[in-house]
Amino acid sequence: MIFNVARLRVRELAEALGVDSPEIIATCILLKIPASTPLSSLSVDQSKEIIDYFQKLNTKQDMD
Repeated sequence: MIFNVARLRVRELAEALGVDSPEIIATCILLKIPASTPLSSLSVDQSKEIIDYFQKLNTKQDMD
């Protein structure tokens, strides 16, 4: 059996978004995504959910 499931580490996503790993972990807690360390793995869907959250947050800050 071969599984080709793309996974991304919390720290890799943090680097890509230009934020710290603890900020990603805090966002995971808010979004009820199980991740507790920078080495925690995230699925593509979880990563997209986090990215969407940060985009909405940045859009909201730009309006203020």
